[in-house]
Amino acid sequence: MQGDLSFNQKASDYADSVSPYFSLEDKKAKYQADKLFKRLRRKVGHAIGDYGMIEANDKILVCISGGKDSYAMLDLLLSLKRSAPIPFTLIPVHLDSGFPNSPEHLVKEHLEKVGLEYIWLEKPVFEISKEKLNPNKKTMCSICSRLRRGFLYGLAREIGANKIALGHHREDILATYFLNLFYSGIMKTMPPILRTDDDTLTVIRPLAYCREKDLKELCKIKQYPILPKGLCGFGEDQERASMLKMLHEWDKENPKRLDIIFKSLKNVVPSHLLDRNLYDFSKASKSRGGVLVRTKSEEKKRHEWDIGVKIIE
Repeated sequence: MQGDLSFNQKASDYADSVSPYFSLEDKKAKYQADKLFKRLRRKVGHAIGDYGMIEANDKILVCISGGKDSYAMLDLLLSLKRSAPIPFTLIPVHLDSGFPNSPEHLVKEHLEKVGLEYIWLEKPVFEISKEKLNPNKKTMCSICSRLRRGFLYGLAREIGANKIALGHHREDILATYFLNLFYSGIMKTMPPILRTDDDTLTVIRPLAYCREKDLKELCKIKQYPILPKGLCGFGEDQERASMLKMLHEWDKENPKRLDIIFKSLKNVVPSHLLDRNLYDFSKASKSRGGVLVRTKSEEKKRHEWDIGVKIIE
């Protein structure tokens, strides 16, 4: 299939050899690397297809943080763009937050290597975060995150981009789920696709199906220029770090456990939870053999709740 080939020559050359297969000489290593890249590419393609993340003529701001996930996301989107049945535009952007002693040149050099026209956005995120930091807080992660998101949203609107791609992977989604579960008493996580509150932008997470260990392996092979963590001097979000540590330990104990938990987020049965906003439990007061009874008209309104339902003619 002829895909979207709207690249300049430099970006086209990079996209031609984006798989780590082309950077290795050992035959076994080449085979394993190609297998890894194709697996990640397939998972990104499935996530995009399942949630309708990318549509024809989308203008997508691809956020490059300087971490392994965002570098991998850009490479995988570039690869998919070459065979995509629809045209879309990728615009890498790096937000320089003003962290002291940050080797930002590493990101710039990599983006120059990729060859796409990119945006370098400099904003005083670090200074503003320090000023607004609550004395009772040990980190400024939440302030920093909100500021960065606000600046990126503003840039997207300014240049006419309609979507923003973030590099959150499967474990990020699971960690957020357990953070909300354990600390906020709510069953919520990072959705693969999200419309902003003002209905002007769509946030997408193409790596939603990708395992972190696969992304780490790709990073190791591709030797992405990773920016060091903790440059702000306030340390990382300990609650999130503890959730990720818990997930990694579970993965070692039972490699299938995270797959099962992730699958559960896609298989929700509202009638077997306790949220009255999602399910009208008053309808369950009269039942036959434990089966909820509804009329045809009620069933049409609740077509998503079709488990264990008997229709009355």
